[in-house]
Amino acid sequence: MPRRVTVAKVADIPDGGNVVVSVLQRDVAIFNVKGEFFAIDDFCPHMGASLSGGYVEDGCVTCPWHFWRFRLADGAWDDNPKVKIGAYPIHVDGADVQLELPDV
Repeated sequence: MPRRVTVAKVADIPDGGNVVVSVLQRDVAIFNVKGEFFAIDDFCPHMGASLSGGYVEDGCVTCPWHFWRFRLADGAWDDNPKVKIGAYPIHVDGADVQLELPDV
């Protein structure tokens, strides 16, 4: 059964900002886009860059090293959706930002 883990406070991630948290032995980047929160693996599969350092536009984050674009909603590479990184449901519960963890 999936479980939720509080990873930040809403106030910790301003609009347009992000944070990186370590969960399940991986870094996950959480983005706030106009009050909507998204969580994806903070790792570009091309060369390993931190996606949290990228530019967010039109629902995608652009890798700061080689400009690969990943959709925040599902982690798919915008140029070839067959290539994906992890994407995780986010829930806002009052002032808490919660990451929904997959069954392990």
